[in-house]
Amino acid sequence: MLWYILKLLIMLPLIGLAIWGCLKLAQKVQAKTGMGGGAGKSVRVIETTMLSPTLKLAVIEFHGREILVSAGRNGLTRLAEAPARAREIVE
Repeated sequence: MLWYILKLLIMLPLIGLAIWGCLKLAQKVQAKTGMGGGAGKSVRVIETTMLSPTLKLAVIEFHGREILVSAGRNGLTRLAEAPARAREIVE
């Protein structure tokens, strides 16, 4: 029983450290590939809202326009379009 507890006390922090390292690596890879929605992209997802488990609304900015789309099992459907509003970047 003592051997089991000793192994547990050693392995739990190692597993936690491995999970933390994987998350940090994923953040670096995401930043390098530009999947974080950085500058220089012509398409940005502004906001998303789940309406049901199979239906989501999203506001997408594309070339100075904001487009409201619904995403579901049947694909994307454009619902509305408007000029893009000036956004304040908060970091």
